[in-house]
Amino acid sequence: MMTLNSAARDGFAALSPDLILEAIEAQNLNCDGRLLALNSYENRVYRVGIEDQPPLIAKFYRPGRWTIDQINEEHEFSHELTSTDIPVVAPLPADNGNTLRHHQGFDFALYPLRGGRAPELDSAAQLQLAGRFIGRIHKVAERKDFQFRQTMDCETLGITSVNYLLDNDRLPAELALPYENICTDLLDKVQDRFDRLPHVRYMRLHGDFHPGNVLMRDESIHIVDLDDTRTGPAVQDLWMFLSGDRMYQQARLADLLDGYTMFREFDPAELGLIEALRTLRIIHYAAWLDQRREEPAFQQAFPWLSGNRFWDDHILALKEQSSALDEPVLRWD
Repeated sequence: MMTLNSAARDGFAALSPDLILEAIEAQNLNCDGRLLALNSYENRVYRVGIEDQPPLIAKFYRPGRWTIDQINEEHEFSHELTSTDIPVVAPLPADNGNTLRHHQGFDFALYPLRGGRAPELDSAAQLQLAGRFIGRIHKVAERKDFQFRQTMDCETLGITSVNYLLDNDRLPAELALPYENICTDLLDKVQDRFDRLPHVRYMRLHGDFHPGNVLMRDESIHIVDLDDTRTGPAVQDLWMFLSGDRMYQQARLADLLDGYTMFREFDPAELGLIEALRTLRIIHYAAWLDQRREEPAFQQAFPWLSGNRFWDDHILALKEQSSALDEPVLRWD
């Protein structure tokens, strides 16, 4: 998910089409004038036409969100994976060998264009294929540790998010106390889940491995968007493929782990973290949306953010998560 940084709210105001094309052409590339904005809210991502060459993808990083060291660590991880023939779409190097580029105060990267569709969650074969690639990623990932990327924990994703909303009076006044009470209860339960599993191995992760970040075409697969790569438990890169009722999740989990364990062992104890991780994502997502709600792109995509209905629904979702955390965890035999 996303790091809270209120200083970056208006960071893209100066990113005009002319500046984007100017930044690309400063890389010794000739743009053909075609520029298509792609679906991305945290960063700004564009398909850029290049004369006599295939189009490229340009990703402009949100100013102030990550440090240069953190972005470079993301890029290094991507290339470490591609060097072992894992089909991660990694940033292209510039003439000087660097993958992170700079122009007029913006940090950006260029990527090859890759196409495909999200995997079908009802397809055992496609879930097994995704599981195999997650297992391969983790086999490489556990070779060394991140030095600069964040760790996935209750403090970073949960407590920081709740404090941001409450300290800045972002909720309707009548909902602030119910929100605080349910989050206090939830985060106690989440922390308890983590405390019960101190032996779980933490490693480098994709971090945001959901079906939208997997592109499938026939039998080929491409893995995109390591922007949220961080340190955490292996199950973080698996659980976002699980939704629906318990029986449906159980079947999907079996398919994923059938593929995963072809390349790496899986600790079944980590299944106890699934609902804790889901809870942290829900809490953090609401704070992330609120932080961005004054940006024009967010106002168009999420016009309901300023109303009470969003917060009513959010608190209801948190109550449902509280119940989910009291349920038995999924099994894998």
